[in-house]
Order: sequence, then structure tokens, then C-alpha cells
Amino acid sequence: MPASPLATVAAAAGAHVRDFAGWPLPASYGDVPGEYRQALDGAALFDVSHRGKLELTGPDAPTFLHNLCTNDVLNLPLGGGCEAFFTTAKAKALFRVLIYHVRLDGGRDALAIDCAPGRSAALVQHLDRYLIAEQVEIADRTEAYAQMHLAGPQARAALERALGDPIPDLDELQHMERTFGASATCHLRKHSPLGVPGYDVVCLPGRAAEVWRFLSAAGAKPAGLDAYELLRVEAGTPLDGVDFDENRFVVEVGRTSQAISYGKGCYLGQEPIVMARDRAGHVNRTLLGLKFTDGGGPVLPGSKVVRGEAEVGVTASSVASPRLGAVALAYVRRGHQEPGTAVEVEAPEGKRPAEVRALPFTPPV
Repeated sequence: MPASPLATVAAAAGAHVRDFAGWPLPASYGDVPGEYRQALDGAALFDVSHRGKLELTGPDAPTFLHNLCTNDVLNLPLGGGCEAFFTTAKAKALFRVLIYHVRLDGGRDALAIDCAPGRSAALVQHLDRYLIAEQVEIADRTEAYAQMHLAGPQARAALERALGDPIPDLDELQHMERTFGASATCHLRKHSPLGVPGYDVVCLPGRAAEVWRFLSAAGAKPAGLDAYELLRVEAGTPLDGVDFDENRFVVEVGRTSQAISYGKGCYLGQEPIVMARDRAGHVNRTLLGLKFTDGGGPVLPGSKVVRGEAEVGVTASSVASPRLGAVALAYVRRGHQEPGTAVEVEAPEGKRPAEVRALPFTPPV
């Protein structure tokens, strides 16, 4: 079976692949199917401290980011967040990020960026390349904070039990501060990348073990990166470096409603994005799902998708889903994208039959 793409990317992050206690992040806690099921039925607690974390401060930070990414940062309210891409001038996808408008100690406003594991240093370099005279300070804060992800239909209830207080209904990527116990203050973010309700919990490393204990006592069960990867692929959430890279047109990644604003002003990569919408009205390929129908396992990223004699796509992430069997994310050409379309995937053992599926593979829990 191919290695988990998330585990591979995490390993490439080197020193960042550590949990809040300094130990390597676990692929599992000994029961991947149970951890997966816990996220679907209850509340699962993942350590995702290896995710990249940047902090931008200074009076020009909102305008600076607004001019470089695909979403509206300039009008992001305090307590709000958005998904966005940073692209090349030709709108090739470089980074997929979450951007949050936060307030730091001392009353300073900042923009916090959450990015894929191992990508923070490259993102700092990308931003610094365009920093000329703007009053902006860019800091890589990946190792300054621990980060947990609480996921499942019981995630909110577990969070409220751990805090001892109710929390408000939050829209996706809205966030707030709350304190566990007497002094473990955390940044809570509504974030649901796994197809189930989710919250990111960000805190100082010295407080993380205490927060983990509070959440565990409230009913959340620990889960590892392998279960996270299963759920991520089922949800169709793309991962930098695995599901797209600098050769992929950003609109093909399929996050236009979440990550691309068509109402903002000029930004790097805007022209090709607007042309795809206004002139062509479509893109030639879109990230969709494939469900294998032969009972076999997952396939390697980059496997060709064919229909008859024609090549109609290429695979990205692939996993053996406990609910669905083997599935994959794939870029499928226009004209072959209807759910249920029969295709084949070229693999070392021969062509594998599959069906095109919409994303997410399963309805959100």
C-alpha cells in the first residue's frame, strides 16, 4: 500500500514533526479503524502541531496579503477567517492557506496564517519576495504554538464540557479565545476539513498537555495521522504538494466558492482566474473523486486515468476507506466528469476499473 501522503509530507517537515511533548506525531494510537470511527460518531482529538503557522503584523499587512492571495483579506473582520490560495502570476497554485484576523497581547491586530506541514518557510520566502516598502513584519510561528484538531459530531459538546461553558454557534473559520481551567488560554477556530464538525485548538506548547487532558476527560479520544488522512481524502480537502503543486491551475483545484473572491480588486494571478470564468466559462480539468470497483487497494499519485483509448485524468491522493473501499482524488477532464462515469486507472498490476464521484465522497456528518 502506498505511504500516507500526509505522513510523507509530515516527515519531510523535519523538526516540525513533533507533538507538543516533543515526540514524533503518531500515525495511529494502535487502532486506525477505531480512531476513524470515533471521528464519525463521537469526538476525535488529533495533534496537528506540525502545521505551518505564520503571523503578519504592521499597518500594511491586510493590504499586502489582499494583493497576493485569491480571497478578500482587506475586509476580514476581527474574529473572522477565510480560505485562500497564493499563486503565481499565471494563477498556478503555490499554497493553500487559512487566514485569520486576530488580536495579539497588547492590543495589536495581526493576520495569522495556517498552512500545510513543512510549507511555512517556503511561504515566508514567497511573501518576502513581494515585500518592498510596506510596513509588514512576517514571522514563522510554527514552533511557537501547539495545535490540536477536535473532530466529530460530538466535538462541540466535548469542547463545552472541557471548558465548563457553552460556546456560541460559529460559522466556518470564525474564531475566539477561551480558557481551559484557570489559565490555559487557547485560540479556538471552527474548521471542518474532515467532513465532520471540527475545531482547531491553538495554544502555547507549555499549556498543550493540560488542554489535551481537559479534552480527553470530556470524551475526546486521541487519533493519529492515518485516520486524519482517510477522512481528509473522503472529504475532498486538497493537500499542498500532493493534490496540487506549482504546475496546477488554481481553479482546477475546485475550491472556487471557498477560496476565490471574484469581487475583490486586483491581485497576483487574478487575470487568468477571471478569464477562465468570463471567457471560457469552465476549466479543462477539475478535482473530483474516483471510487474503485474491483475490490483492490489505493493507487499511487500520478496514475493515469483513461476512458477507452483516451487519457482523461490523473490521480492525486488515494486511500483505502473503511466505508467506501479504495478511493482517490483525481483531476478529470471536462466531458468525463459526470458522477457514475466509468473509467480505468493505470496501475502496475494493470488497469483498475473505477467510477467518477462528486466530492465530498460522502455527505458531511
